[in-house]
Amino acid sequence: MTTSPDHVDSREDLAGFVRALYRSHTFEGHSWENADLQSFLEALAAWIDDADGWYRNVGRNLPANGDWSFFALALRAATTYE
Repeated sequence: MTTSPDHVDSREDLAGFVRALYRSHTFEGHSWENADLQSFLEALAAWIDDADGWYRNVGRNLPANGDWSFFALALRAATTYE
């Protein structure tokens, strides 16, 4: 299970990373700048909008072939999946 986004190379890694975020929020959520769902989702959208700038600032290229629809489906499914 990974805690670094740089080591997410599979669907299983992504699920593990999300679980690590969940645990972090459970134990350290009070220290997150965007600790509630509303601000977290707003910050997520803002970061996605500016991702090319972030990648440029750290000397990397935005992945051209990211599976954006998979991530979007996962976010939407989480609203109803039990």
